[in-house]
Amino acid sequence: MEYEKLRVWQDAFSLASQAYKAIGSCKDYSLKDQIRRSAVSVPSNIAEGEERETVKESVRFLYIAKGSCGELYTQLLLARNFGYLDETVSDSLLGKTKSVSKMIASLIKYRAGNVKEPDLLYQVDKK
Repeated sequence: MEYEKLRVWQDAFSLASQAYKAIGSCKDYSLKDQIRRSAVSVPSNIAEGEERETVKESVRFLYIAKGSCGELYTQLLLARNFGYLDETVSDSLLGKTKSVSKMIASLIKYRAGNVKEPDLLYQVDKK
């Protein structure tokens, strides 16, 4: 599996493991499930895109992974706000989530030529 060599996948995998464990004792099962699903979605979508073996498919799944980073970030903020995560743990996870999101954006830019247009529309296909 070549994607395992990508630093972005490695960092996303580590983030998912850490987030999964950090929220383990949370009794809010709905939020706990959402955090776990979005965290696991990030490295999973990177892997799925890489296994598709085309640049277009890879980029499509990188955008999905980036969206999952946004979900995870928001859910971690909520968990902290609700008192389910202490500030030190949440700050660490939030920082790692931002870092992974930036790495995904850089990989999208490298592969597709751009990440975000000024009008806030994501553009994958060059015409």
